[in-house]
Amino acid sequence: MMKRKLAFIACLAAMLPAAPAYASSQEPGIEVMATGLVSPLHLAVGPGESVRVSQDFAGILTRVESDGARKDVYTTKPGWEVAGVEIRSAGTYFLESVGAGQGDPAKLEGYLKLLGPENDVRTLASFADFERNHNPDGDQHYGFAPDASEKCLAEAASLPNAPAPQYTGGVDSHPYALAVRADTAYVADAGMNAVLKVDLESGKVSTLAVLPPRPVKLSTDVAGSLGVPACAGYEYAFEPVPTDVEIGPDGWLYVSSLPGGPEVPGLGARGAIFKINPWSGDTSVWADHILSPTGLAVAENGDVYVASLFGGGDPEVQRQCRAVPVPGREPARGC
Repeated sequence: MMKRKLAFIACLAAMLPAAPAYASSQEPGIEVMATGLVSPLHLAVGPGESVRVSQDFAGILTRVESDGARKDVYTTKPGWEVAGVEIRSAGTYFLESVGAGQGDPAKLEGYLKLLGPENDVRTLASFADFERNHNPDGDQHYGFAPDASEKCLAEAASLPNAPAPQYTGGVDSHPYALAVRADTAYVADAGMNAVLKVDLESGKVSTLAVLPPRPVKLSTDVAGSLGVPACAGYEYAFEPVPTDVEIGPDGWLYVSSLPGGPEVPGLGARGAIFKINPWSGDTSVWADHILSPTGLAVAENGDVYVASLFGGGDPEVQRQCRAVPVPGREPARGC
C-alpha cells in the first residue's frame, strides 16, 4: 500500500511540466543541470559540485557533472528501484528494492548498497529480511478507532482496493531515503513506517523509531466523498509514510512524512515533519499541516526546507522555523 502511494506521487510528478530550458535566464540563481530524467526523486552533491541522482522508478543511479555531462553509473534489475543517495569518502551509498509481489512477503527485497570509487558495488544490509523477522509496526493499529459503528465498518469494508477498516502494520518494506553519519546509516522505510539504523561495519539493522499513526476525525462531507457516510464523526488513523530523513546541526534526525490515504481537500494538509532522537529513538511531531512533503533539507544554521509536491498547485519549497537554536548564529527570520 505504501509503495503504491509513493509510486502514485512519482507518476504525478512525472506528469508535471518540466522546467523550461530558459529558466536560468529568467530566474536568477537557478540553473538547469540536466533534463530528461525519469522520477529523479533523490540527489546528493559530491566533489566538484557533481551530483548523484537516483531515477527511482527507472532503477538508475546517475552522475551529473557541473557542466551538465551525465553518466548512468548503476542500473538495477527490471522492475526494481533505486532511491536515497548519500556521498561519503567511501563512495556513494544508495538503496535498492523491489516490492512484495502482489502481497507475497517472500518476494520482498531491499538493500543498502555502496558504489565505490572504481564502480564496484557492495551490499551492506538487507531490509526485507529484517522486516520479515521483526515487522516494526506490526503492533501498531491503523484504520478506524475501536468505537466505530458496525455500519461504518461495513461500509469501509465494501470499498474496492481499500485496506481493512481496522488493521495492524503488515509485512512490507520500501527503503526510500537515507542519511549517513560516521559509521551509521539511517533509513526511512516507507513500507515499515519506520526509521531504521544500520551499522555500516557489521551490516546489522535495528529499529530506531516507528512513526506514530496520523489520526483524523472524518467530517460529514469527507465521509460522504469517500463513500463511507456512516463513518462521519469517527476517527481514522492513517499510516505515516516517511519520505526523507536528514541530520540537523543538533545531531537529531528530521523526517518528512506523507499522510497515508487520499489527499482530498476536506482532510486538509496532513503531512508532517518528525524529530527523532538518534540515541534513544524518542519521536515527536516537530512541524504539522504540511501538504505532501516529499523531501527536506536542514541548513547549517538550523533552518529546515521542505519540498511540498502539491503546494500551490506546483512543486514548491516551504521554509519551516529554525529546527534548534544554533550557538553563535542569528535566529531565522520570516518563519
